[in-house]
Amino acid sequence: MTNPPEVTVVIACRNEEDNAEAIAAAVIAQLETVTESFDIIFIDNQSQDRTVEIIRGLSTRDRRIRLIINTRNFGQMRSPTHGIYQAGGRAVISMCADFQDSPALLPEFVRRWRDGVDIVLGVRESEKSGVILSFMRNLSYGLQKRFGDYPIIPNATGFGIYDRRVVDAIRALNEPEPFFRGLLVETGFRIETISFKRPPRAGGRSNNNFFTLLDFALNGLAGSSKKLLRAPLYVAFFIGLLTAFSLMGTVYALLTGHSVQLWLLAGMIEGQFCLLFLFLGLLGTQVALVSERTRNQPLVLERERVNFPPGY
Repeated sequence: MTNPPEVTVVIACRNEEDNAEAIAAAVIAQLETVTESFDIIFIDNQSQDRTVEIIRGLSTRDRRIRLIINTRNFGQMRSPTHGIYQAGGRAVISMCADFQDSPALLPEFVRRWRDGVDIVLGVRESEKSGVILSFMRNLSYGLQKRFGDYPIIPNATGFGIYDRRVVDAIRALNEPEPFFRGLLVETGFRIETISFKRPPRAGGRSNNNFFTLLDFALNGLAGSSKKLLRAPLYVAFFIGLLTAFSLMGTVYALLTGHSVQLWLLAGMIEGQFCLLFLFLGLLGTQVALVSERTRNQPLVLERERVNFPPGY
């Protein structure tokens, strides 16, 4: 593409027929206050309603609106990230179609990026949900903080603006299940945040439920933490100490004329578990190394592209 836009907005969607047209209009209205050079990429993750039909109509009327249609549902990690990789802008904004990522923040994102900030993220002030979902969210953040290889920004979903250098750096990782908001931190680029109140959905129903959020949290933790793969080694070390204690108890019982059977039994069982967790830890370390060396597969398969110029 000979003249890339200054900003590309990537909007992930699935079954958003009630919001697609409104979110496009809101994004255009906000960006036109700060730039004349922008485009919008919708990436549809196998919608079952009229979402694709509506966005096709939008792209016919406005050449700045583009559409990627996936062959199937590739999940909440791979599909949005693939859309970000296809963006041609010098800066990329990622957001969802349901208005829970506020379009009103877009002008401020662009201004801060122009001031030299590599990444600007919107952080929701509060997450109102049921007791179970709140518990799972807090547990996820706690595990990320304790075991993650790098800190995760709580209530930052990835909604924000990223410099082209950031997108290129993350793309070079070839991560097969990209936990994008974690990868943003992993790059080490400068990050600023903007707090905002999460509005209610403008229409339709959320695609998230307990199981999708649990899957997202587990994939995010697994994708951003290699420490978990080494956790069995720490367990093996602790059980090894217990084994040593039992063996010392055996020696003490033998020297004092007491029965050694229970001490020996405990030592044998603990020794077996120690060896088991030791090999699990070594295996996990090997898995981590294999993962680092084999990051090379497409995130999604596209069925169709709409309104993309040659060379984009």
